[in-house]
Amino acid sequence: QVQLVESGGGLVQAGGSLRLSCAVSGNFFSINAMAWHRQAPGKQRELVAAITSGGSTNYADSVKGRFTISRDNAKNTVYLQMNSLKPEDTAVYYCKVVLTWTGDYWGQGTQVTVSS
Repeated sequence: QVQLVESGGGLVQAGGSLRLSCAVSGNFFSINAMAWHRQAPGKQRELVAAITSGGSTNYADSVKGRFTISRDNAKNTVYLQMNSLKPEDTAVYYCKVVLTWTGDYWGQGTQVTVSS
């Protein structure tokens, strides 16, 4: 009954920007942490950025200063603004949320491809 719908992925040249969105809908009490993970071909899934219900954020070292995570609690949506994109940012990006009492939910993933 909980759905995560991601959007905003695509193909961009190195140095460009993209903004990912993940909207949460369905039957739940509240959203605690929200995060973006990514998985490149042949690699393990890794945390990119996370944001708590209070707005505290943390980032992977590889994206600090280039990516910004934010959330709109009224819309149950989390965003990832990605600037100065590099070819090594190419991956499938997944949204993850932690819901009160029911645990973790993942989105279906959205492809981000950065060409050199």
